[in-house]
Amino acid sequence: MRLPPLAPPAPFGGARLVNKSQLIDKLALVTHQTSKVAEGSVNIFFNSIKQALAAGDKVEIRGFGSFLLKGYNAYTGRNPKTGEKVFVPKKELPFFRAGKDLRERVNTAAKAPKPTPRDPEFERR
Repeated sequence: MRLPPLAPPAPFGGARLVNKSQLIDKLALVTHQTSKVAEGSVNIFFNSIKQALAAGDKVEIRGFGSFLLKGYNAYTGRNPKTGEKVFVPKKELPFFRAGKDLRERVNTAAKAPKPTPRDPEFERR
């Protein structure tokens, strides 16, 4: 069974945007569950990642990638509008590092020729 893409084709071969509701719809379709059940699963997944990062843990999903926190020291920055010096406190920001399988899949897909608006393949997508 071939599944429909998560997002509609982008105009002129650009990148497609997949949002949370499309992910929920796709999960409901694939698992033959209601949208409410699929939404609950997606929310549990994302909330688990958020909670782990908030606790300072690293989340690793084999074949996909890792979510971790990157620490940045405090520094003196500059307001671009006024030129005034501003103190930027120490902070930690979430960071995603793609796994080997995901990188290979993206790079393999990137090597495939993209259809153009004049290409007959373009109309089939």
